[in-house]
This record gives sequence, C-alpha cells and structure tokens, in this order.
Amino acid sequence: MLLMSCRAQLPADSTADKMLVYQLNNGGWPKQLEDKSVVNYDSPLTPELKEKIKNTTVLHATFDNKATSREVVYLVKAYKKTQNKNYLKAAEKGLDFILEAQYANGGWPQYYPDKALYRSEITYNDDAMINVLNILQDIVTQSNDFENVNPAYIEKAKTAVSKGLSCILKTQVKQNGNPTIWAAQYDKETMLPAKARAFEPASLSTSESVSIVRFLMRFKNPSTEIQNSITSALKWFTEYKIVGYRFDREKTGSGLIADNGAVVWSRFYDLNKNIPIFGDRDNTVKLKLEELSPERRNGYGWYGNWAQKLIEKDYPKWLASNGMK
Repeated sequence: MLLMSCRAQLPADSTADKMLVYQLNNGGWPKQLEDKSVVNYDSPLTPELKEKIKNTTVLHATFDNKATSREVVYLVKAYKKTQNKNYLKAAEKGLDFILEAQYANGGWPQYYPDKALYRSEITYNDDAMINVLNILQDIVTQSNDFENVNPAYIEKAKTAVSKGLSCILKTQVKQNGNPTIWAAQYDKETMLPAKARAFEPASLSTSESVSIVRFLMRFKNPSTEIQNSITSALKWFTEYKIVGYRFDREKTGSGLIADNGAVVWSRFYDLNKNIPIFGDRDNTVKLKLEELSPERRNGYGWYGNWAQKLIEKDYPKWLASNGMK
C-alpha cells in the first residue's frame, strides 16, 4: 500500500499530460483537430474533446504555428522537472517524427505526411523549419535540457543540422549573384521561392529571415560561407529599412504612421525590385497597402521592426564573439 501511495505522488505536469493525449500516432502534433478547432492546452480534456482528438489523423501533423516543436521542447523540460519517463518517451517520438520529415535536400515541409496544396513546400514561414533546427542544434550542443534525450540522437541531429544548413545557404535569394535574404516558402524540388496562401506571394520575407540569421549565428567558428550569408543579410536589412514610421492597426485601416524614433520593414518584398508588396485573398499582389481589401489590410502584420534588434545588438555581438569587430 505504501508503494502504491508513493507512486501516486510522483511529480506530474498537467500540460505535459495533455500533450501526451494530443500526440498523433506518427509522433507529431496537430495545430488543429479534425473539426478545425485549435489545439489549446488550457482546455479541460472532456470526453467530447478526447473523441475529437481520437478522430484527428496523422495528416494533421505539422510544424506550423510552433506545433510539434513546442511540444517537444515542453516535454523535455517537463521530464527534467518531474523525471516522468513518459514525457521523455513522447519527446523522443516527436524527434523521430522530425527526423523522418526532413527532405533529402535538408528542408522541412509545413505538414508531414500531408502534401496537399502548399503544405509540402520547404517552409520557413512562421519559423517552422527554424524551430525544428534549433531543437536539433540543442541536441548537438547538449543545451537547453536536450542533454536529457538519448545520446543516440546526437549523431542523427548533427546530420540533420548539416543538411538543414546546406538548404538554408542554397535558398538564400540572390540578385545579380549577390545574396539577400530568404523567401518564406520554396518548392521542394526546384528549391525556388514559392507562394503559399493566396495573400502570401513568393517574395523576400523579412520576419522569417531574421530568425534564419539568428540560427546561423549559433554556430561557433562559422565557416566563410556562413559569415558571408549573415553579413549579406544584414547588409540587405540595413539598406531596405524604413526609417521614421511605425505600423498601426486602426479601426479605419492599418497603415504606417510617422514616428521619428521608429524603424520598420515590410513583411514581404518583391524578389527582384526590393519594394514592399502586399497579397490579397484573390491572389492579386498590390504595391500599396491601401489597395488591399479591408479584411486583409487589417488582418495581417504587414510591417514590423523584426530586424531592429538584429542590427543594433545581435550582429555587433556576433561580430565581436567571432573576432570580426
């Protein structure tokens, strides 16, 4: 009886317990269930919700909106805190899914194994691929609690990171032979920039490119190719920043507002002309934000200060740490 009582009192984590329920058979996690309801770990696991989860197939396994990467990171930390081996087992099953989903060219799709529409494209959008690569690099460097996973994953992670790094360097968009930044999606076969949703045209994508650069900055003693990739991206960000404006979403319509101390970048830039572009629901591309339909104009973050900290703090710190100050 005493043994049973001790077992009942083993530390647990309620969110981690829910993640075990949501995990799909292939090791990944969905961002939405079969009925399109959003995964929410604050919601109680009612019988109705458990039935919805049960009816959600592996085609919903995704890296979009931090799905799968969020759970793997959380479960590894929950294991460290509780020593509940079920959490580590689920995290490692998630790692197996991550490794299986990688393409031979080093990229990751937004969904796996679903190949419908743009879901099979190499996806930097919303940091899907970078979130995965950061996990694998944590395994390689034995950091951020990933020293707790099976050591057998270290060599697997090294191989996957090497392939992912190759993909990143190959997909950096070049203009007249000069590297710039990255698109949000790429065709998995040609590795050329591709469109996703109707309002997400093939374009230079600033937010995702900042995250890519930060990932590249993680490598100690970076190769000349990595150094050139980072410095080229920083050069582009510096050249195409919009100074003296901030982006506001107002009831009358989102737009730029004068602000002497502010700096922003457009979410998307033309692949060749480096001018801001804006996509609408009807697949059209506009050159002015005001030309968008009201729903799209007010329903998307068209500008942001994504690269400001990268330029002002992260890049100088990276230069100094690598003796390039």
